[in-house]
Amino acid sequence: MSLAYFSPLANHLWQSTLFAVAAWLLTLALRKNRAAVRYWIWLAASIKFLIPFSLLIDAGSQLAWRADPAIEQRRVSFVVDAIGRPFVSLDPAISLAGATPPPSGVPAILLLSVWLLGIVIGITWWLRRWLRIRVTQRTATLLDLNLPIPVMSSSAKLEPGVFGIRKPVLLLPEGIADRLTPDQLEAVLAHELCHFRRRDNLTGAIHMVVETIFWFHPLVWWIRARLVEERERACDDGVLTAISDARVYAEGILNVCKFYLESPLVCVSGVTGSNLKRRIEEIMAHHVARNMDFSRKLLLATAGVIAVTVPVVIGMTDASPLRAQAQFAGKLAFEVASVKHNTSSDPRGMGMQILPGGRLVASAPLFIFVATAYDLPFQSDRLTGGPEWLRTERYDIEATPPKGAIPAGATVKERNDKVHLMLQTLLADRFKMVIRREIKELPVYAITVKKDGPKLQKAAVKEKDCSETTEGPQDPASCHSFSGGQGQGMHAQAVSASDLASYASGWADRPVIDKSGLQGLFNIQTEGWVPMRPRPARPAGQDPTPEDLAFADPARPTLFQIFDRLGLKLESQKAPIETFVIESAERPSEN
Repeated sequence: MSLAYFSPLANHLWQSTLFAVAAWLLTLALRKNRAAVRYWIWLAASIKFLIPFSLLIDAGSQLAWRADPAIEQRRVSFVVDAIGRPFVSLDPAISLAGATPPPSGVPAILLLSVWLLGIVIGITWWLRRWLRIRVTQRTATLLDLNLPIPVMSSSAKLEPGVFGIRKPVLLLPEGIADRLTPDQLEAVLAHELCHFRRRDNLTGAIHMVVETIFWFHPLVWWIRARLVEERERACDDGVLTAISDARVYAEGILNVCKFYLESPLVCVSGVTGSNLKRRIEEIMAHHVARNMDFSRKLLLATAGVIAVTVPVVIGMTDASPLRAQAQFAGKLAFEVASVKHNTSSDPRGMGMQILPGGRLVASAPLFIFVATAYDLPFQSDRLTGGPEWLRTERYDIEATPPKGAIPAGATVKERNDKVHLMLQTLLADRFKMVIRREIKELPVYAITVKKDGPKLQKAAVKEKDCSETTEGPQDPASCHSFSGGQGQGMHAQAVSASDLASYASGWADRPVIDKSGLQGLFNIQTEGWVPMRPRPARPAGQDPTPEDLAFADPARPTLFQIFDRLGLKLESQKAPIETFVIESAERPSEN
């Protein structure tokens, strides 16, 4: 285990902290209004610790079919995402024979152990106090005071308080009627009934859960103090609107504090919580809290709408189900395209070629066409969904782009990029294919340069020499193109670091991204390596093939070691990666 597992938690804590700061600013703006409003704002800040924004983002992605966001909107979502999720850390490396051992996971295991220990201590702490109150309740006697809540008298020296959530009862200490005047007792009971009507025990228990899970975050304890403060003020407001003599109420609270102990549980609503001196001053001043005017109601409503809708909108802009070409301006399309269903079971003849001028000639399962159209490796986990026939049914496609679609002098990469866009359009038009794009934070391998620098051989050609019309030694197929594979190695005459990452993704067990910063084209020649993906098991009794024996050779390097010999590293990280989900597709009519 590495620290990467704490990256989502760190992002969630950061988001919750920002939310709490926003709540604090909002309560400052409403400081002269009713305490009950501020209480619910602080409760929302507490509950935010239990609700990751990622849930709302995922909900937005499910609504994305309703919108067709512009590229500028997606850029905004990336900016907001970067602010909301600033922590991206290393992810554990996969253990492979001969691979460089990953860094020790002891710090992460230690952190996890301390966190879990804190949770256990917190649960034990609250459980002991709850059992104490429970025993007090069981030994109490029922009183008939004609109140909307059962009232019980206890010999314990605890202050009056409402205990329980599902079936709450009001516990009163024995002899309290002898220590308070009838008016004082009536005011104290009114305070407790206010807690009962507001369901403060339930909301207090919710924050106890937050405290137990996030015990290490000081902001959680600060929010607790604000919650207790505002809930007592809210009940004070309710009592003061019902009685005429604030002095009687203040004296009643002081007498309770003089003779009884405060409740040990946040989810037991008493009468003496919060800053007592300040509360008494406010009660005696008998200030009437203002009702919110229109501007403050609008402020509160706007804050609530923003808190909910911004993550949803991000999800909608990050995952819009679009037809294959919808997000590209201009809708590039082939001028002529022939699509035929190939029922042959002979694998010979399968393949895909993009000829000079952009003409596409291919025969393959449709899933291969989709992967090609979106520049994905054929085995990529980034492409999912769709009916099963996409993977089993083979199609022959011949397509010709319109004149001028491939400019004279275009490089091979520029030509292929345009053909891929045209193929996306063809998939949408002829196969009625709907693709949903999603941005997800996934484990990846990042290509970085080792300390002693890269050991890559420069290509004999430069990008400008990779013209789509070039003939001879600088054949277009030699630019941005690999041959070989895990059994034969990587072989390329002129590829970029980005090409290397894309090709390696087809053989790695997770996406590979380029973080090397290397520019230009390189000639790359390597030997084969041990597969990272599980190989199909051989049928019982069948002898292993030469390829099986070669892969079983302990001297064969891993992909990590192949990159190491190139002066590069494959580092395990997490990064935002674009994924694709095929939502629907239809078999085409042939022509």
